Amino acid sequence: MSERLQPGDVAPEFELPDADGEPVSLASLRGRRAILYFYPAALTPGCTKEAVDFQGSLGDLESAGVAVVGISPDKPAKLAKFREKEGLTFPLLSDAGTETLQAYGAYGEKKLYGRVVVGVIRSTFIIDPDGKIEKAYYNVRATGHVDRLRRDLDL
Repeated sequence: MSERLQPGDVAPEFELPDADGEPVSLASLRGRRAILYFYPAALTPGCTKEAVDFQGSLGDLESAGVAVVGISPDKPAKLAKFREKEGLTFPLLSDAGTETLQAYGAYGEKKLYGRVVVGVIRSTFIIDPDGKIEKAYYNVRATGHVDRLRRDLDL
């Protein structure tokens, strides 16, 4: 299992394809705060709830200068379907090889229905404008998570 990131750590760099296959990098987010959230699978109930919650708060987050980016191991075509079905306007990135998930400590052993499995650990990171971890949240719940982030960001 990957090491968990802590506030003050440099956020691992990445360049991943979005739902249209266009590359998006962490470097492209420099100069503003960003929320990176890692989720297991597009088009599933919990991940849909989380994405819709982010979309519902996107105006407030963007007004505060905070970008939102979702990352999962789904292929770009599935992300495009998810984006269209749910009306999502923030980037959804594909980490099919899980390298970025692992670099952020968001992939590894977890409990699922009482069994230990290996997969995506639902995690969220607030990255500061200089590319450092401001806050790291591991094993988050899909429901209510965006409200907690809003409180932590004073929005």
